[in-house]
Amino acid sequence: MERPGPSGVTGSDASGPDPQLAVTMGFTGFGKKARTFDLEAMFEQTRRTAVERSRKTLEAREKEEEMNREKELRRQSEDLEPTSSGSNVARDCSKSSSRDTSSSESEASSESSDDELIGPPLPLKMAEEPVNRMEEDILGPLPPPPGEDVEEEEDDDDDDDSEEEENPVQKIPDSHEITLKHGTKTVSALGLDPSGARLVTGGYDYDVKFWDFAGMDASFKAFRSLQPCECHQIKSLQYSNTGDMILVVSGSSQAKVIDRDGFEVMECIKGDQYIVDMANTKGHTAMLHTGSWHPKIKGEFMTCSNDATVRTWEVENPKKQKSVFKPRTMQGKKVIPTTCTYSRDGNLIAAACQNGSIQIWDRNLTVHPKFHYKQAHDPGTDTSCVTFSYDGNVLASRGGDDTLKLWDIRQFNKPLFSASGLPTMFPMTDCCFSPDDKLIVTGTSVQRGCGSGKLVFFERRTFQRVYEIDITDASVVRCLWHPKLNQIMVGTGNGLAKVYYDPNKSQRGAKLCVVKTQRKAKQAETLTQDYIITPHALPMFREPRQRSTRKQLEKDRLDPLKSHKPEPPVAGPGRGGRVGTHGGTLSSYIVKNIALDKTDDSNPREAILRHAKAAEDNPYWVSPAYSKTQPKTMFAQVESDDEEAKNEPEWKKRKI
Repeated sequence: MERPGPSGVTGSDASGPDPQLAVTMGFTGFGKKARTFDLEAMFEQTRRTAVERSRKTLEAREKEEEMNREKELRRQSEDLEPTSSGSNVARDCSKSSSRDTSSSESEASSESSDDELIGPPLPLKMAEEPVNRMEEDILGPLPPPPGEDVEEEEDDDDDDDSEEEENPVQKIPDSHEITLKHGTKTVSALGLDPSGARLVTGGYDYDVKFWDFAGMDASFKAFRSLQPCECHQIKSLQYSNTGDMILVVSGSSQAKVIDRDGFEVMECIKGDQYIVDMANTKGHTAMLHTGSWHPKIKGEFMTCSNDATVRTWEVENPKKQKSVFKPRTMQGKKVIPTTCTYSRDGNLIAAACQNGSIQIWDRNLTVHPKFHYKQAHDPGTDTSCVTFSYDGNVLASRGGDDTLKLWDIRQFNKPLFSASGLPTMFPMTDCCFSPDDKLIVTGTSVQRGCGSGKLVFFERRTFQRVYEIDITDASVVRCLWHPKLNQIMVGTGNGLAKVYYDPNKSQRGAKLCVVKTQRKAKQAETLTQDYIITPHALPMFREPRQRSTRKQLEKDRLDPLKSHKPEPPVAGPGRGGRVGTHGGTLSSYIVKNIALDKTDDSNPREAILRHAKAAEDNPYWVSPAYSKTQPKTMFAQVESDDEEAKNEPEWKKRKI
């Protein structure tokens, strides 16, 4: 049975309760009145909000375009010669004015059209279709257009965004720099912890120095310096992914792991150099080249050496390596790896060898490489660095043939790009990616007094040389671009470590220590005894007057006793009433050592009687022999001298 509702309202929109239903169900009432919505007012408010938002978006976009246009004009004016700069600037200004007029006209037309439109414009296909009157009654968003149109619009939006993106060169933080003085020799290793709080530097002078950005002042002094590998050059320093350990790779065959304060945690074992198969040894047998921490697994790292192996280690087990990778040529012969690294996910291990090849293994398969390109660089040169991009698809290699190459590991049959004319003279010259993966950075080497080393930036998409920084009048060996700090660390060939930063684009790091003033040296405090002047005191209690050292010496020179020079000792035989030094001549020395007085003044009877009691208590020699025949010791009777004199014959007696 259908209940009639109030007039003009049906279903759930009834404005009042049904008395019959309330009586049947026992309700006293149906609660508050249902809310009513004014749809026209809501649509009007939505339209106004959309128009205001569109106007603000257009204004912001026009301002950004104007700023980019001014930056481009400024860059062009700096590159052009002074003679032609005026005409070009005028031409650019005329173009910009025409663009401004066109943009203002488009803005006016867009504002006039925005007053009529609600929300974004409709696609072409929907605009051509007749508008149905029933759409006015539909609540909620409009149905999406066909898929092809959506994809086309997304592609157009991406193209617009790419055109409006900021130039990657403008993101380089090089407006300010600080210089850290490591020493006088080449800075061959740089390491920065994941948080960017501490920097470690190592060099050819065997030293490893620790720098704390938060603890340093404007003097830029290291808070600790040590030699962890004695007299071996430091070749690589790298913090672990947790920042609590540092991998130290030197010119020896044993890598070390130290903690944040420089104390040794572990040292890899040295292998047996007389075993032919390097897989059967427990460690490296020749000089190391470089090392790297695993990006995901704590406590696992990798090293490569002149013994033609790449070995992985665990901090908990320093007595034997975890696995061994043996690079081989196409003929199956040994080849020495010069550098190695992990991929960003830690599943791949890449190594560059002296024959110019680049070999990539799966971390769990140690026999055959997954990728092998045999002519990546010139044979006989040391490839100094291989590094993966942050997306993990691109590999950059810095060769000893003065080239920088880019590889796609998904199609590892030829390089994507190659740049030449980048001289290098060090076996650890670096290359790295920018934090946004749009730039590649490397350094160049120069002979002493033949120019300055440069830090060169290449755009990853086109591999064009877009920017250069003159570092110093020495080679650029190490470079590091920290993603969190957005600061660039550079190690040079003259013992300097430079940090480049931008106050607006960089975070912490060098910004913390630059603002701190240099601490003043503390003055040494000395305690002196005060002199009490008592002119009326008795002579016995009066203190002598203090004199300066010079006056005291002058007074002593006037005293004949204090100024008398003592006589030197007599050399040779005595003279002048003075006895010569005993043993001063050769003959006296010989007599002194040969004609020694060896008279024994000791009493033999007392010496024997010292052992009488011990012999009586524990007889060993004489008494046991007479134990049966003469158990009781019997001695001869002692006769006095008078009796002996009486028994003597007459002719022996002394005559008085």
